Amino acid sequence: MAHAIVMASIVAAVACALASQYGVRVLIDALPAGHAHPAGVVRAFAILVTLIFADNLFWRVSGWTAARTFVSVTGDIRRDMFEYLTGHAPTYFADRQPGVLSSRISATANAVYTIENSVAWVALPPALAVIGSIMMTALVSVQMSVALVLGSVLLASGLFVLARRGAEKHEAFAITAASVDGELVDVIGNLTLVHAFGAHLLEARRFNGHLHSETVARRASLLYLERLRLLHAIATAILSAIVLGWSIWLWSVGRATTGDVVLLGSLGFSILHGSRDVAVAMVELTQHVARLGEASRTLLIPHSMPEPARASTLTLAEASIDFESVTFAYPGRPPVLDGLSMHIGAGESVGLVGPSGAGKSTILALLQHFYGTTSGCVRISGQDISNVTLQSLQSAISIVPQDVTLLHRSLLENIRYGRPEATEMEVRRACEDAQCLSFIEALPDGFATIAGDRGMKLSGGQRQRIGIARAILRDAPILLLDEATSALDTASEVAIQAALERLMKGRTVVAIAHRLSTLRNFDRIIVLERGNIVQDGAPAALAGDPGVYRQMLDRTRRRA
Repeated sequence: MAHAIVMASIVAAVACALASQYGVRVLIDALPAGHAHPAGVVRAFAILVTLIFADNLFWRVSGWTAARTFVSVTGDIRRDMFEYLTGHAPTYFADRQPGVLSSRISATANAVYTIENSVAWVALPPALAVIGSIMMTALVSVQMSVALVLGSVLLASGLFVLARRGAEKHEAFAITAASVDGELVDVIGNLTLVHAFGAHLLEARRFNGHLHSETVARRASLLYLERLRLLHAIATAILSAIVLGWSIWLWSVGRATTGDVVLLGSLGFSILHGSRDVAVAMVELTQHVARLGEASRTLLIPHSMPEPARASTLTLAEASIDFESVTFAYPGRPPVLDGLSMHIGAGESVGLVGPSGAGKSTILALLQHFYGTTSGCVRISGQDISNVTLQSLQSAISIVPQDVTLLHRSLLENIRYGRPEATEMEVRRACEDAQCLSFIEALPDGFATIAGDRGMKLSGGQRQRIGIARAILRDAPILLLDEATSALDTASEVAIQAALERLMKGRTVVAIAHRLSTLRNFDRIIVLERGNIVQDGAPAALAGDPGVYRQMLDRTRRRA
């Protein structure tokens, strides 16, 4: 509705502007007899002034409406594209820089905003003016009207064809601009690494190379547009002279009044200049459409793991976990899991151990449905997780990762991330259990302290305690621990281990740990090698049997 108001107001404003030109013609023709018959001059003056006021009023109505509508569209596009982007599987993000993706969301929204503005204020008004002017020209000279139609169509068509030929230059600029944004975010997000290796000059040279590529691409795009504008300027000057000369010839042979000459000259200029403005607008729109297309092709590719149309909500009668003949391989790599089958009962705590690459982290990723299995299926409480809604699956799982990620927000917001509605008392209790309340309260801003980018203002141990508090507060029936105490010193680990043991009661727990001591009170330990289970049993039983687990224990004791 708002867009319709904008378009209708623009049409009305252009109509008033064209009618004003005709009003000038009437006023000029009325002036010679004005002393004898002043009523005609007054009437022409009143009509002309009314049209001028109406013209400005309609432009303001369209402007005020567009200021709200076009901005809202930009926000809607960013929101929708963000929601779509977050629906991509982790493999999508592994191959792309975060900075490139974020810049493309902004570029897409800005391109749509620019296109809407260009159509409303640059392309549509002159297009309407050309159509209206041609119709009014026919009132005086049909031949001139036909000639103007042919000239305008040929000129606009020629420029549009040439503009399309430059689309590759505009798209090349869009791609290089996005890559520069990606490089900026990548380096700024890893400045600690840059400082550690003294790579400032190296990164400066690398960034200068990207800037040079962007500059070359932008210059090529802009120069192509300028060549088109120059071509149109020459054509417009020639045609304007022809129209003006034709109008004077009609007056000289008595086929046009003085007012007609003024009207035809004004309308001729409106047609020719309008065709120029339309062509130029189309040329510029080609550049923005190229950027919009490039960004959309990157962001709006189909989801590799779309949620089924009739996905059901996960119901947890019991939080049991089953892997049924699961085979999985990352793209372009050999299988990590090869026909893996295992059952974890509700409320059971199971530790996963084995060498790097054995498939431990992959099992946790598949449990969270970050990837789809190559074959076989993963079930929770007897339900295939590929057929349930991702929201209901995620709400059933808490995780404490090895590298705890925090958002650039307050500690309170980070701890509440899995349960935003949690009360302050519940947050404090979770922090007490995670042994992080004392250091948070010792900070100048307490829970209001900003964690910094990915939690850089905190130490590794502090981030891990915050991650544990977040998992405790979430209170989900399934708990995943991925080296949950790896960043803690020995004294802190003992305290945190006690908190984790309280957290694990009544929950189904799957934990990855290289410190075997953290698994001594677990119900079972599963030993993995090359994606297969080689041992499965209680910690004490496995410690007494010769095998991989006993060898790992022996190596641990020797290091101690």
